[in-house]
Amino acid sequence: MPGHLYFICPTDYLEPIINARFKHSNYYYSSLGNSVVFDKDTINQIEVLITKYTIGEISFVLSINNVMILDALGRQGFSKTKGLNGFYDEVIRQKERSKVSWRHPNNKFTILSYYLNTKIRELQLELNTLFFSRIRINGKIYDSQGNVFKEICPDLICKEYFSLN
Repeated sequence: MPGHLYFICPTDYLEPIINARFKHSNYYYSSLGNSVVFDKDTINQIEVLITKYTIGEISFVLSINNVMILDALGRQGFSKTKGLNGFYDEVIRQKERSKVSWRHPNNKFTILSYYLNTKIRELQLELNTLFFSRIRINGKIYDSQGNVFKEICPDLICKEYFSLN
């Protein structure tokens, strides 16, 4: 059975929930707010994981109440943490983009969808080889109130730019 690689945030504590819900071989890559940067070393590690554990699917998962996202949208108390300033800038950028195309621009689900779609595109660009093109990459948002994983808004809806003629 192919493995499943999850990119998660350690502040969400999703490993036990994912393991209980999804009964396949689960593997995790953890970074605050899914702020992983896909540099050469990270991509090499991911490629080793994919090959070693026959990963067939990759999911970027965040909780709807992710501490890091909420902080980036609010008081920004962790903004001085090493490596998070780019992450904070990206979350704020996604919030601004959501104002253009959504009725309720401060909707956390929309902002998380924009952000996770960006991470998916970044990883797809780096894994865009013939060998890894078969791997399905998606995003999910966990809602603890309903105890459900929801698929993110499609990339077709979450566009960086919007223009009307």
